[in-house]
Amino acid sequence: MRRLIFGMNVSLDGYIAAPGGDLGWSVPSDELFQWWSDRVSATDLALYGRKLWDTMSSHWPTADQQPGATPAQIEYARRWRAMPKVVFSSTAIAVDGNTRLVTGDAVTEIARLKAGDGGPMDIGGATLAAAAMRVGLIDEYVLATAPVLVGGGTPFFTVLDSWVDLSLVETRTFSGGIVLTRYETRRRALVRERRERPSRHTG
Repeated sequence: MRRLIFGMNVSLDGYIAAPGGDLGWSVPSDELFQWWSDRVSATDLALYGRKLWDTMSSHWPTADQQPGATPAQIEYARRWRAMPKVVFSSTAIAVDGNTRLVTGDAVTEIARLKAGDGGPMDIGGATLAAAAMRVGLIDEYVLATAPVLVGGGTPFFTVLDSWVDLSLVETRTFSGGIVLTRYETRRRALVRERRERPSRHTG
């Protein structure tokens, strides 16, 4: 079964975009940008919601051909183009290259993709990730938290019907005070099994 990972730049108060979709606060340092680029290279399949796809596809397909493109941007653009992608949209939109469009039920398709063979999948876009989060499909959360309070906007986490137990698996600090944290989902069945197992110290 494939792993599904949700990772984004996040404000300290938990938003991936400020009001109006403003992302000016989240411009990564060169070091953090390289870290995200390496993740693209290691991703077997990327899942995009419509809005994030519009943002990414309007820039990265030709970013390496733009005047002044840095070596890191050129590398990222090439890695992004090579990465297989699935776009989820309720209406038909144009996609090309190694990108596939899904207009049907997103949760059903994500579950089908997870059940297959292959490497890790990334999911991007607040609405799409929220749908996967609510039904427990996300295996790992990656937050690159910036030391800024934006006061509102698009939240990283959605409202949930029940708790989700997580395990911290990595922390790392980048320049500019960015703190990266990675958490793995602890499946409740396993947690329940450990809690119900008889203790050796009981009489």
